[in-house]
Amino acid sequence: MINEFLYAQPVKIWFGRGAFSRLDEVLRKFDAERCVIVCGRHFAAQAEKLMAENISIAGVYSQVEQNPQLSGAVEAARIAQNLVADTIIGIGGGSAIDTAKFAAAIALGDQDPVDYFTGLNPFPKKRLNVITIPTTAGTGAEVTRTAVMSCGEEKRTINDPAFMPKAAIVDPTLSAGMPPRTTVITGLDALAHALEGYWSKNHQPISDLMAVEAVRLILTNLEQAYRHGDDLEARECMAYASTLGGLSFAVPKTAGAHACSYPLTEDYHLPHGEAVAFTLDSFVRINADERLELLCSRVGLKNSGELVERIAAFKAMGGLHTRLSELGQVDLDRLCHDCAEHPLMKNNPVPMDEARLRELFEALK
Repeated sequence: MINEFLYAQPVKIWFGRGAFSRLDEVLRKFDAERCVIVCGRHFAAQAEKLMAENISIAGVYSQVEQNPQLSGAVEAARIAQNLVADTIIGIGGGSAIDTAKFAAAIALGDQDPVDYFTGLNPFPKKRLNVITIPTTAGTGAEVTRTAVMSCGEEKRTINDPAFMPKAAIVDPTLSAGMPPRTTVITGLDALAHALEGYWSKNHQPISDLMAVEAVRLILTNLEQAYRHGDDLEARECMAYASTLGGLSFAVPKTAGAHACSYPLTEDYHLPHGEAVAFTLDSFVRINADERLELLCSRVGLKNSGELVERIAAFKAMGGLHTRLSELGQVDLDRLCHDCAEHPLMKNNPVPMDEARLRELFEALK
């Protein structure tokens, strides 16, 4: 029996090697006449070059931080306002794309941006269009209505229709220059999206199908992309897996590993993907059931135990943190409390209270 479900995916996706060259075509399709590029510093020179070559691009904001702050989105929105822009193009990893989404959502508003961040005020009904162009293979942010944003020490995952992009251009060649460690971190983030979308209490059939394929592609291609970054076939498979991962959690939402990632990032400064990976294999053990065993068989694994081993091997390959002792002085009481209280923990199929989380983290000392 298949339970009732609702699935919607309004983002138009241009995928393939060289898809980035179709940017002008995509801009014309959405009547984008005045655009602002939002990106990180590493893409700044290329963004300036794009602006010089394309009359539709009126400005660039290239100061996106690794864990993006609301102040950056506000500045990008201010630039868009001053240039009377109609579209924001987010180019980069999840930080750049989430900043672009947030900036586009608030650019036409007249309330305090902090009130949008906290939920005190709803996002304006009128907003700028967003076109997303990922340069990493991990976040899936290009196809979701979710944005991760910080305001000072407070980090929030905000899910709102205001963040839904109009289009995504996914060109695997843009990720070919990713450093090996970043390749692993973003790849494990994509794996977490697929697994958590699959085992989320809100999972549904269409998302499940995409999750299984994303897991299969990542297990098959992540090591090759890490060791041979110029292998475009491996990069292509990882880019596709990342997009599928984004689609697979867009409706069900993520769960325990992502809930734990927020305190690990806020208090111990792990990059988002590494923070997610920190507990991912632990949650495979905790959430192992018949459905997860079925996924493992479909992707060519013997069982969930082998999946745990593969995740641990990926983390070792990339030199990721795996023990609490590597993070400095850890306040375990606060960590367990903050993880338990995070809203995404409610999506985990196995209830996780502070006592259960303490058991998890004690095993990672």
